[in-house]
Amino acid sequence: MNTAEDKLRERVKELTCLYEVTSIIVNSDYDQLDASLEAIAYCLKRAWQFENVTEVFLKTGDFHVQTDDYKHDMVTLVSKIKVFNKVEGEVMVGYPSNKYTLDDFLVEEQTLLNNVALDIGNLIERKQIRDSEAITRRKMERTDRLHILGEITAGIAHELNTPLANILGFAELLTDKITDKETIRDLEKIMDSAIFSREIVKKLMFFACEMPQEMKRVQLIPIVTSVIKLLEPSLRSKNLKLTKAFDNENIELRVDTVQLTQVLFNLIMNAIYYSPKGSTITVHVLETESHISIEISDEGNGIPKELEDKVFEPFFTTKPIGEGSGLGLSVVHGIITSHKGKIEHKSNTPKGTIFTVDFPKL
Repeated sequence: MNTAEDKLRERVKELTCLYEVTSIIVNSDYDQLDASLEAIAYCLKRAWQFENVTEVFLKTGDFHVQTDDYKHDMVTLVSKIKVFNKVEGEVMVGYPSNKYTLDDFLVEEQTLLNNVALDIGNLIERKQIRDSEAITRRKMERTDRLHILGEITAGIAHELNTPLANILGFAELLTDKITDKETIRDLEKIMDSAIFSREIVKKLMFFACEMPQEMKRVQLIPIVTSVIKLLEPSLRSKNLKLTKAFDNENIELRVDTVQLTQVLFNLIMNAIYYSPKGSTITVHVLETESHISIEISDEGNGIPKELEDKVFEPFFTTKPIGEGSGLGLSVVHGIITSHKGKIEHKSNTPKGTIFTVDFPKL
């Protein structure tokens, strides 16, 4: 490239590329970022001196795009894509190595590539900021709803406690006075229903933080083992295998024993409910320097993507009417949060769900 006209032509191509890249980024749909990055790659292809043989490879995170004839043995210019000062990918522009060398690239082309990589990094930063703000907003909205719901459920629980106690107490008195077996069976059904309702009230009170915590240091593994033993009949009824794995048999944790038992019972019982017959449930307790984690995995159908954000919402359940109150996981979430821990779920491989509970070492 010797003449002033050639140089001017290349500057025009570079400026056109920068303008097009800026337009792509300004009009980018954050939910379809792949399309924007692909458009940028093909825009770069047109900006190089030998555009007929120029190929582009762009990679960031899990996404990568390359132009039609890109080959990994090409001679390339490279620029790293940084997101919040951390390298998250790279963009490469290349010529066929059998005809071209690095000397065939222009100094201005490396500058152009660096500017485009910087723009891509800024685009991804803005997407991450937007996603983070959306998550924070959903958490705040959920916290507000839970606070209001907590106040309502606390009142409901208190109002129901007394009549339920009366129903249960008078039914027990009547069973001592009546000899007719059919009537006694009916009274037993009344008592069973009252006890079931009382358990729901207890869950409501847990959810509303009305049950006082008794925090103390306890041995974790005996509690886990005790809950598993309690659920053995349910495991046998579905021919389920439960495997245990403990990093350390002497793990200590500062918790409310009753509440921790309820957390484990609910999570393992859920795994049993959604597990197909003959499958395996795994309970894994891990210890790090700062946290203790409990993983409970099953081989069921997993949680549908559209329901992933709802599983910890109160009164949400996928179980048939009469088989679940929709309070189990919301109570679990509340208990773990009150212990300054966190609970997450993810897909198991090849199928199923893994619930992970993290408790800080206090």
